[in-house]
Amino acid sequence: MNRELLINWLKNYTSSFVVEISFREKFLELLQHKDSFQRHHLPGHITGSAWIVDSSKQFVLLTHHAKLNKWLQPGGHADGEEDVLNVALREATEETGIKQFKTLRSGIFDIDIHTIPSRKEFPEHLHYDIRFLLEADKNEGLLITEESHALRWVSIDQLETITNGNESMMRMANKVNLL
Repeated sequence: MNRELLINWLKNYTSSFVVEISFREKFLELLQHKDSFQRHHLPGHITGSAWIVDSSKQFVLLTHHAKLNKWLQPGGHADGEEDVLNVALREATEETGIKQFKTLRSGIFDIDIHTIPSRKEFPEHLHYDIRFLLEADKNEGLLITEESHALRWVSIDQLETITNGNESMMRMANKVNLL
């Protein structure tokens, strides 16, 4: 995958969630900037993440993010890599220790733009997150890294409680239910 393929995927991306349609145009605008895949590009840049479900699609693997102090799906900065699926797979492996994933849907699963708060070394900025739907074996061992306080397979029924009703995470859970 490269920038042009991602642009094409976004141009053809459809969603029943109105917010994603509004995001799509913002992604296409961002991708006109040569540094849009670099974390130094402000006010925002491309990131890739993985919505990882088990084979029953009743559990999702979440990481308790160390810097943001909340439960999220694995993901992170592209750091110049234009193959955002590769970014999502790399981040999923690095953040969970799982080595084998099955891609359940070709193309983009979800898109989101969210604010990352400022830290002493970096100002507040936006993550333009491209998300992919993956499946992993719930019995495979997990590896907690310095990026996480914890990893946990969370029942879809508990997702709203553990994420404080995070709109984008609930949207992804709803999409899995529609498969």
